[in-house]
Amino acid sequence: MSDTTSRVGIRHSESVRDIDVKHRTVATPSVVAAAVAGNALEFYDFVTYAFFAVYIGKTFFPAETAYASLLMSVAVFGMGFLARPFGGFVFGVMGDRVGRRASMILTIVLMTVGTLGVALTPSYASIGIAAPIIVVLARLIQGLALGGEIGPSSAFLIESAPAGKRGLRGSWLLGSQGVGILVAGIMGVLFSRMLNHEDMLAWGWRVPFLVGLLIVPVAVYLRRVMPETLHTDGEQADKVDVTTHNAPGKLITVAVGVILGGTVSTYVGNYMTTYAIATLKMPAAAAMDATVAVGLFTLIFSIVGGWLSDRYGRKPTMLWPRVGAAVLTVPAFALLNAIPTPLTLVVISAFLATLTAISGAASLVAIPEAFPRRHRALGMGIAYAIGVSVFGGTTQFIITWLIHVTGSPVAPAWYVTIASVITVLAMLAMPETRDSSHATLRVK
Repeated sequence: MSDTTSRVGIRHSESVRDIDVKHRTVATPSVVAAAVAGNALEFYDFVTYAFFAVYIGKTFFPAETAYASLLMSVAVFGMGFLARPFGGFVFGVMGDRVGRRASMILTIVLMTVGTLGVALTPSYASIGIAAPIIVVLARLIQGLALGGEIGPSSAFLIESAPAGKRGLRGSWLLGSQGVGILVAGIMGVLFSRMLNHEDMLAWGWRVPFLVGLLIVPVAVYLRRVMPETLHTDGEQADKVDVTTHNAPGKLITVAVGVILGGTVSTYVGNYMTTYAIATLKMPAAAAMDATVAVGLFTLIFSIVGGWLSDRYGRKPTMLWPRVGAAVLTVPAFALLNAIPTPLTLVVISAFLATLTAISGAASLVAIPEAFPRRHRALGMGIAYAIGVSVFGGTTQFIITWLIHVTGSPVAPAWYVTIASVITVLAMLAMPETRDSSHATLRVK
């Protein structure tokens, strides 16, 4: 730690106690819901797409084999990740110059357009090659919006929170992912039991996407009336040229490292249903219970992690659960393969989700806190978009490949372990930001 401290320091510009509270905008529950609605919709969309990828592939990407059709479906979904870094930059700059609110309104509108494009596009059999082209464009629009969502949202949450409760308020960013996963898991279980294969292929897979969009009108309304938090007081926006509007590069590198472990763990957790079906040979209905468990425990323990980070600090709260994940994920997967029952699957999925949620909640508060206000949305947006695009977008492909080439069903756990070790090192380089309203990494 002494070497790390000599290289990385904290520069405080003001103490939380020095902020004039009359200028601080305290977020009400409805405003917090508006801030996290896009993130919840993202994970709802992700898990829903994963559940129904087989039907989506047959609808838009007919091929000689079911495997080829599915592969094209998954590849197109992955294309949405390619647009995220660009979205993180565009909407990060917008959030830091124009305001958090304007950026968040535009991202939720674009997200709606993209999701409607996936849900309402006629099949390949109806309109031919236009169908997959429209779906690809829809995924790119979704990726652009989702890449731009996290930076302004995280900045808004920590800037609008009461003193001493930024961790708790900011934890809803990850908690909303739990909501999205939980609701998608419930929808997947219900539809898999209510509809037969023919109905699912004809129209059933589209319904969950449309159901998810029911929150959009409420989110747009709440975002239109939410307060602006770009400035602590009424001063004018910084006059910053976009070409020189660069957040601290070394801090972004460290932040990507912090995000890496949680991202890999999250997407491995979302893969557990597929893992249970393909590797453990469990029934689909039983396997989907794992997704419900992951969503529920992510929601609960994200909030716990935020509370702990306010009480004990960001660094210990994000560090020790990630150490636990590095040490315990391999034994957990070994136990699951030794006792491959639905109960074991749910317990282990919930346990690993708990570690990820506690650590991730503190991480997603510490990172935007570490950036200066004028770079906060951009810095967080780029770091998160790169982390999720590079590591989240490839995780399920990599672990599927690892299981195939190694022949070991525990291979995904080793990938989580390696990612967690890298993240622990990055976390050691992060400053403790709980007691400051502004801190930046300073390389000496």
